[in-house]
Amino acid sequence: MPDIIRLLPDAVANQIAAGEVIQRPASVVKELVENAIDAGSTEIKIIVKDAGKSFIQIIDNGCGMSDTDARLAFERHATSKIKEAQDLFAIQTMGFRGEALASIAAIAHVELKSRLHDQELGTHILVEGSEVKKQESVNCPKGSNFLIKNLFFNVPARRKFLKTNSTELRHIIEEVQRVALSHSHIHFLLIHNDVEIYNLPATNLKQRIVNILGKASVQNLISIKNETTLAKITGFIGKPEFAKKTPGDQFFFVNKRYMKHPYFYRAVMRAYENILPDDTIPSFFIYFDVDPANIDINIHPTKTEIKFENEQAMWQILAASIKESLGKYNVVPSIDFDTEVSIDIPVRKKDDLVEPPKISINPNYNPFEENQQKKQKENLESWEDIYPKQTDFEMISSNINRNELPGFDNLENQSKFLQIKNKYILLQVKSGIMLIDQQRAHQRIIYEEMMFRLTNKKATTQRLIFPETMDLSPIETNILKHLNKELRQLGFEIDNINDNRFVINGVPGEFENVKVRLLLDALMNEYKQNEQEISAKMNEWMLTIMSKFASVNYGKKLSQQEMNNIFDRLFACQIPNYTPDGKTIVSILSEEDLENLFN
Repeated sequence: MPDIIRLLPDAVANQIAAGEVIQRPASVVKELVENAIDAGSTEIKIIVKDAGKSFIQIIDNGCGMSDTDARLAFERHATSKIKEAQDLFAIQTMGFRGEALASIAAIAHVELKSRLHDQELGTHILVEGSEVKKQESVNCPKGSNFLIKNLFFNVPARRKFLKTNSTELRHIIEEVQRVALSHSHIHFLLIHNDVEIYNLPATNLKQRIVNILGKASVQNLISIKNETTLAKITGFIGKPEFAKKTPGDQFFFVNKRYMKHPYFYRAVMRAYENILPDDTIPSFFIYFDVDPANIDINIHPTKTEIKFENEQAMWQILAASIKESLGKYNVVPSIDFDTEVSIDIPVRKKDDLVEPPKISINPNYNPFEENQQKKQKENLESWEDIYPKQTDFEMISSNINRNELPGFDNLENQSKFLQIKNKYILLQVKSGIMLIDQQRAHQRIIYEEMMFRLTNKKATTQRLIFPETMDLSPIETNILKHLNKELRQLGFEIDNINDNRFVINGVPGEFENVKVRLLLDALMNEYKQNEQEISAKMNEWMLTIMSKFASVNYGKKLSQQEMNNIFDRLFACQIPNYTPDGKTIVSILSEEDLENLFN
């Protein structure tokens, strides 16, 4: 049998490595920006076109490279960070494996211009598919200038699986956010298709967070600080009232490196237990400063999954630190032991006469007589509860005159509705009792009425007397611009007045009393999480979320006219039984079910 094991050619090995390290344009941005940071840069410029698919340029003012280093940097496992295996346990830099440039050069056209600070001339290198096409001396600024073109040009299968420009740009913005939040002393500039997305000057951490997330975020931040022998924990956490329904502003960093850590995430959520609105997630920007020997950052190619030596103890420290900060800023109830309370305690003097307490007795008291009277009174009251007033029975037993409804018995003559717990509408039908969930019913009504107007291009806009201004993050700006066409078709008037600032001038008629900013936040966050699934059914998805926001809330007391209106409009819908997302609206408690309750 002939030998079948052989060494892979370098070009193929590099493409395989690229599959692990370079997954999309954002991966290129991440690797090259991290290299620029390790080079001691104080200013890094990121320029991309077509979400990085055709053009990525990273310019830095770092230390630059010599002719030899520039050429060697494109070889696999060429690194200045590690000399021996033990160095893996003392890593302080962002990159260290020496795979990034080799992986990028394997699947793109790469051009590098780099010059050392103390040299007059730099070096110019062209690499295509791992093959060096040219190297020559050139006059260029100090630092390094990487130009990446035609990503995945020789791996068409990989290129085919790239997402839309909107999605790929969002991933690039997220990578820039992560590195900018962990290096606030560096000036970052991000430009996409000649439009400036970020211009982040060197500043302190709090201002960097505000510059990235928008001015509105400043009121949301609570500082956190704790120093122990295991780690120093600093950063900011969000106030519970600003928590969002979907994730997005949750960041962990260790030694200035972004990381994902589900175990520590649970510690954060435990610290917020019982003080968050339902189904919401707080924002946080938490930084761990630990001894590099106590963590392992070499367990994943992207270096975002990090193992801690004392994770259980760190979990406790993190949760306690967050609780302390929430308590310090009076976000959670606390006991103030410093409050002065005046209590008048009498002091007995030596000559005071102490009299024994006197007991008053009623010789005619008959305990059995009082108990009997009390029992009779309680019985009378309980009987009143068991048998409702006649008017309640009239409201339940009287009927309404309606045409035949799909799936239900005919409703009979004039009737009133009964609202239960300000949540359900109840009425009698021939087969028993019908229960209608008022919020879900209203959601179905709004969904179908808005879908009708959208289909027939009859959407109406209610102009706002006081337009609402929104300052968004670049990611939110990108998403809102992408959704704006559909929003206008539905009756919204939202204008981009400059950079990341928008103004809401008009809303659909049904949304006059809706908190539109919260609605738009929900739309943007949901789109960010599920873009691929949503894009195929954009209108249905938008109307489902919008109808939830515009529908009547639970707890609202409805008049007979309002309940009648909901009933009429619900059964004029094509699908009155279910909400747009498939939840039950109408339920029938049959006569047999009622009788079984008393068997």
